[in-house]
Amino acid sequence: MNETAVSPLAPAGFPDLPPVPGVELATLAAGLRYKKRADLFLAKLAPPTTVAGTFTQSLCPSAPVDWCREILPAGGARALVVNAGSANAFTGSLGETAAELTATTIAGRLGISATEVMLASTGVIGEQLPTEVLGAALLQLGGSLEASTPSSWGDAANAIRTTDTFPKGAAATAQIGDRSVQVVGIAKGSGMIAPDMATMLGFVFTDASVSSSALQQMLTPAVDASFNRITVDSDTSTSDTVLLFATGAAATPEITGPTSPGYAELATAVTEVSLGLAHQIVRDGEGATKFVEVRVTGAETNEAAKVIALSIANSPLVKTALAAEDANWGRIVMAVGKAGQRANRDALGIWIGPEQCAEGGVQKPGYSEETASKHLQEDEVALTVDVGVGNGKATVWTCDLTHGYIEINAGYRS
Repeated sequence: MNETAVSPLAPAGFPDLPPVPGVELATLAAGLRYKKRADLFLAKLAPPTTVAGTFTQSLCPSAPVDWCREILPAGGARALVVNAGSANAFTGSLGETAAELTATTIAGRLGISATEVMLASTGVIGEQLPTEVLGAALLQLGGSLEASTPSSWGDAANAIRTTDTFPKGAAATAQIGDRSVQVVGIAKGSGMIAPDMATMLGFVFTDASVSSSALQQMLTPAVDASFNRITVDSDTSTSDTVLLFATGAAATPEITGPTSPGYAELATAVTEVSLGLAHQIVRDGEGATKFVEVRVTGAETNEAAKVIALSIANSPLVKTALAAEDANWGRIVMAVGKAGQRANRDALGIWIGPEQCAEGGVQKPGYSEETASKHLQEDEVALTVDVGVGNGKATVWTCDLTHGYIEINAGYRS
């Protein structure tokens, strides 16, 4: 893996994530691909932990994604194992064997069922995991668990990185009755980011008591509002996985659905953590120098607005113009036009930051390219488009496209 400088858009440091009762963590430098850094992560989850998940819509999913999809309907989880360096995708029957070995080894070490072990892998597609090294490492990993702490959360976030330049974490609290519960998440992602549920993994933990069905009802809209609204390079990974665990250790009344006391508060916290993690992934976009918010209004539906916003956010021409700080708003017109959704050319409005560039199908009289270009010199950029056909709206987040992206990906396997 090439060593790259920390993204200029990175936060000042890893957040001080609180403990989540019922969660124990361990990491290990197993040498599965990387040298002298942790590349294996284990979370042990106290009974009766429940789980919800969303996964890549890629038609070439990894073996861990297949494994999780098969066991998720049972609704319970006692462990999570993640390796970095190999995606264990497009690895055939040997990949399935490696996934099963991982689950059964950890299950034996912890005295649980293999069908209670969730899996995720990230890294190079098409390379086999070294099973002999993996098996021994998993036994060692299972013996080094400790309660979740700010330090162990940071170690876990670092262990799941690939081309990420910084570890990603977020936290929130929710009030359920007279108790405050924690919601803590970690994630990885930097390139191959265009989730469709990038290489993207996200894991969120709470100590609230929640049924698995209610957890899924929280997670699906949270993912749609966060991870499904980011893009770095328009590529959807084989391995995208977001899992939400509820340990029940706070002994709050069980949340069983949207009408349960505390449901709305906890769902808001889950969305807040998910959005925080998603934004950090964009800020760590490979080669990124700008964090870009794309807002679309006036679309036929909210879904149509999202499609148009992603068309803008994924356009190499738009993204390279942003990197060059060039207020070439005609490229935004192009991206709206190719999106395949209704747009009124003669009612189109475009803004770069606070500066309106176009209205009524032409450049706005008095438009100041100098003002628009000045906005593009900032680290955080806003693009707004009104397509003039309805009330649909959506916001997505992306980054610019620079030479750094090419340099990172040209040598990713080296």
